[in-house]
Amino acid sequence: MPLLTQGSAPSQSGLDSANEAVKQSRLEARLLPLLGVIAGMVDFTGFFTLGHIFTAHVTGNIVLATVVAIDGGSFRWAQLSALPVFMIALATVWLIAQASGRHGSRLARLLLQVQFLVLLMLLIFSVITKPSADPAGLNADAAATMAVSAMACQYALLRLALPGAISTAVMTGNLTNAVLSAMDLLAARNRLLPHDSPPLNHSLFRLLSFILGCIVAAGAVLLMGDWAWSLPAALAGIAVALD
Repeated sequence: MPLLTQGSAPSQSGLDSANEAVKQSRLEARLLPLLGVIAGMVDFTGFFTLGHIFTAHVTGNIVLATVVAIDGGSFRWAQLSALPVFMIALATVWLIAQASGRHGSRLARLLLQVQFLVLLMLLIFSVITKPSADPAGLNADAAATMAVSAMACQYALLRLALPGAISTAVMTGNLTNAVLSAMDLLAARNRLLPHDSPPLNHSLFRLLSFILGCIVAAGAVLLMGDWAWSLPAALAGIAVALD
C-alpha cells in the first residue's frame, strides 16, 4: 500500500501539469489576438492624441527624439522618458508576479487585471483632464506614462506567464516570420526555418490584429477624442473575463 501511495503522487502531478498546459494553450489561443488589437489601439491612440509618442513601440521614441534634435522642432521629453518608464513598469510587474507566487494561466489572469486597471485609470484621467487638447502638456505626459505602463504589463505577461507566445505588439518580428514562413511553404525542398518556428497563420493573425486595432482606434480618435481610450480599456476587461 505505501508503494501505491508513493507512486500516485507523480501521476497526479503529471495530470495537474497536463491540465495546466491545456488551460494555458486555450487561454493563449483566445487571448493573443485580443491583446494584438489592444496594442494597436493603445499605440495609435497614444501617438495621435499625446503628441506623437509611441506607447507600444517604445524604442521608436528614441528615433523621433533624435530626428527633432537634428532637424529642429518641438522637443518632447516624454519621448525620451518613455524608455525608462517602460523599464520601471516592467520591473514593477515582475515584483507583482514574484509576490503573487502565481505561474502560468493564474499569473496571466493577474497581469491582465493589472493591465485593465492601468487602462481604466488612463481612461478616467483622459476624460477628466483631456490631454489631447494640449499634446505637449503635463497631462499628456502623464497619460503617455500610463499608456506605456499598460503596454509594459502586456509585454511582461507574455514573457512571464505565456513564454511560448509570439509578440502581440512588435509587428516587425511577426511580419518577418510571415514572409519567411510563406517562402518556406512555397519551397519544394531545402526549407530554411526551424521546425519549431511560429506557424504562418499565427504570425498573420497577430499582424492583422494589430492593424485592426490601429484602424478601429483611428475612427475612435476622430469620433470620440479622449474617450477613445474606452475601447482598449473595454477589451482589456474582456481579456480578464476570458477562461
